[in-house]
Amino acid sequence: MANKDSIKRSSGDGQSPPSGVHSIFDKRQKALIVLLVSTAATFSTLASNIYFPAILTISHDLGVSVQLVNLTITSYLIFQGITPSLWGPVSDVKGRRTAYACTFVVSVGACIGLAESKNYATLVILRCLQSAGSASTIAIGSGVIGDITTRADRGSYMGFFQGGFIVPIAVGPVIGGALAGTLGWKSIFWFLTIYSIVILLLLLLLLPETLRSIVGNGGLLPEKNKLAQYPLNLYQRFTQVKWDPEAAPTQLGPRKRIDILGPLRILTKRYAAPIILFFAIYFAIWQMSITAMSTLFKSRYGLTEIQTGLTFLANGIGSIIGTVITGKILDMDYRRMQAKHTVQSEHDFPLEKARLRLLPVFLLLQCVSILMFGWTIHCSVHIAAPIVSTFVTGWTSVSAQSIVTTYLVDIFPDQSAAATASLNLARCLCAAGGASFVIPLVNRVGAGVAFTICVAVQLAAAGGLVVQWVYAGGWRRQASENMSF
Repeated sequence: MANKDSIKRSSGDGQSPPSGVHSIFDKRQKALIVLLVSTAATFSTLASNIYFPAILTISHDLGVSVQLVNLTITSYLIFQGITPSLWGPVSDVKGRRTAYACTFVVSVGACIGLAESKNYATLVILRCLQSAGSASTIAIGSGVIGDITTRADRGSYMGFFQGGFIVPIAVGPVIGGALAGTLGWKSIFWFLTIYSIVILLLLLLLLPETLRSIVGNGGLLPEKNKLAQYPLNLYQRFTQVKWDPEAAPTQLGPRKRIDILGPLRILTKRYAAPIILFFAIYFAIWQMSITAMSTLFKSRYGLTEIQTGLTFLANGIGSIIGTVITGKILDMDYRRMQAKHTVQSEHDFPLEKARLRLLPVFLLLQCVSILMFGWTIHCSVHIAAPIVSTFVTGWTSVSAQSIVTTYLVDIFPDQSAAATASLNLARCLCAAGGASFVIPLVNRVGAGVAFTICVAVQLAAAGGLVVQWVYAGGWRRQASENMSF
């Protein structure tokens, strides 16, 4: 009976259920869903990056040092790492729409408070609260994409998702510099208040519930969860996918309890920990360069706030282009490996070779770009040189994030949001530490030496990538066999 029941229920691993319809959402509906969750995730990156050009202005206005203002970035990153470990499991159990509604209510309240803040302590506390609300939108969005896609097409959708929410890396600092330079830095948070309210309304009106333990492949309309019924009923009515309404209730994934320790447990899995550690340090180096950009460009090149904001465009454009292209390549690699390997079980499929092949290339490119960034600023080379380096860094960093996120969703299909939250926890905590000491390090040894140290640490962390490539497939197979007994 247990085996029969497991066949009836969707495994959630991206494979089609017995009815042959993995998801009732057609391509246009999936595109709209990805657009919505990507737009929601922009709030997390926007709230973080819109702040950078105003660092010196806030320092002068509140009468505190630049290092103390940078600590607000550190505290933001810490909560950005911790809180998805709560909201990710909530969205994996209670539903994606419920989690989105809660996080955006918190964000709206925090933004209003920040717009009215008058001292440094209030700024720190409310930035933490703002992060607690906004940071989880990425983990929840990854969960939504895991719900509606299979392994064969997940890379492209994940690429577009990440490409969308990376847009604020390009435009956020420009908006922040313009607002801070004309209306004052507090206007940044009034802008974020309006933005978050608009996104919340769009989600409530247009985003259907996708959690498979609640709505199956999208064909089940839950009677008890009123929040999940609309607009799912409209998607069911207008989808162009042929599906059997009578079969929908048999495709439910297993119901789970909220497990806030789930992301921490994922961090302890030996077939996940090496790649997460590798990317956490990879991401931290990128964030250290972004955190230092505003201060270094203003002090070395005498830029205004608006000009400083414009320098972030290259980093953002590189990020957008990289992740969209990488998503397409991920799907091509997966299909190529799928054609070459006929396997009896999904655990026999060489997933690491299908997903992680490009990471060494991106690693080497980022090392070169970080070195170029540090030494061109150290030697006062024309500002075009470090700006070009940030384009490459943005491209490689976000492309690597797209690869690792897609890979983790593949190996933890029933905990897609929690898996993304675990990655988020590791990368943000590492980035928080890096952001707190990057300016003191630069002041002590110079930009060139400081970022050379960063590259050395990043290369040492590449050992995690080697371990993942060589051993993770066997470890996943062992874990699956142990669970079957």
